Amino acid sequence: MTAGGQRNIRILAVADEVDARLYGDKALRQRMTPDLILGCGDLPPYYLDYLVSKLDVPLYAIHGNHDVAPPLEGSGGFERCGASWIGRRGIRAGGLLLAGFDGSLRYNPGPYQSTQAEMHAAVRSLAPWLLMNRVRYGRFLDVLITHAPPRGIHDEPDRCHTGFDAFNWFVRTFQPRYHLHGHIHLYDRRTPTVTRVGTTEIINVYPFRELTLTIPVAA
Repeated sequence: MTAGGQRNIRILAVADEVDARLYGDKALRQRMTPDLILGCGDLPPYYLDYLVSKLDVPLYAIHGNHDVAPPLEGSGGFERCGASWIGRRGIRAGGLLLAGFDGSLRYNPGPYQSTQAEMHAAVRSLAPWLLMNRVRYGRFLDVLITHAPPRGIHDEPDRCHTGFDAFNWFVRTFQPRYHLHGHIHLYDRRTPTVTRVGTTEIINVYPFRELTLTIPVAA
């Protein structure tokens, strides 16, 4: 608890890679004490299940472009791993306002892919819920989680790794505290992973990132 009627929420965000620093660590519960886990896509169900079981906290997640969708073989694990899937949805969880969008820019017939126009439509469909948050809680959103980044921020020039224009509009319009994404694997420590746009920090969480967010107690 902080002064002035606020409280801190500790977040573990994960994406894209099973990290040996988390998976198989017998002391994980002693070393990390998040209040919740946020999954930004392309992680196997067994890894998500492991994190939920070991840390004993809620997991809210979206799908990456490599995830398997029902009814294909292998998709069942996602339903049993303990995650609450929030792709194309907004939720209020423990006072935290969360929204998420699955996948990447369309480059083949995969299930968790969208065109730029499709993602614009998905993003704008959440506007009524976000506006109601502003009326009820004094803010639109705390955290946006996506797999792909915004276009021109942390993305890459090939079609698969090009970001979404809609996310730029979303961040400028609704100003979440954090926009967390994955999808862009990091091979050079000099690659930027945090970019501020207005009041929003856009963060590539690959392969994991620990964060703390302060929200009003009465949220």
